[in-house]
Amino acid sequence: MDPSMALANGMAYLGAGIGAGIAVLGVGAGIGRLVAAALEAAARQPETAGDVRTTMIIGAALIEGVALVALVVSILLAVK
Repeated sequence: MDPSMALANGMAYLGAGIGAGIAVLGVGAGIGRLVAAALEAAARQPETAGDVRTTMIIGAALIEGVALVALVVSILLAVK
C-alpha cells in the first residue's frame, strides 16, 4: 500500500472518530438540558408532569435521531 494512501486512510479514521465523539458530546449535553428543563417544569407545576414527560421523550428521540445520522456519516467517511 502506498504510504500516502495509508496516511489518507488514517486521517479518515481519525476524522470519523473525532466527528463521532463530538456528536456524542453534543447529544449528551442536549439531552441533559432537556431533562433538566423537564424536571424543573414538573416541579413548578406537578399537574402537567405527564404532558411534560411525553414532550421530553419526543424531544429526546429527535435528538437521538440526529446523533444517529451524525454517527452514520462518520462511519461512511471512515470506510469511503
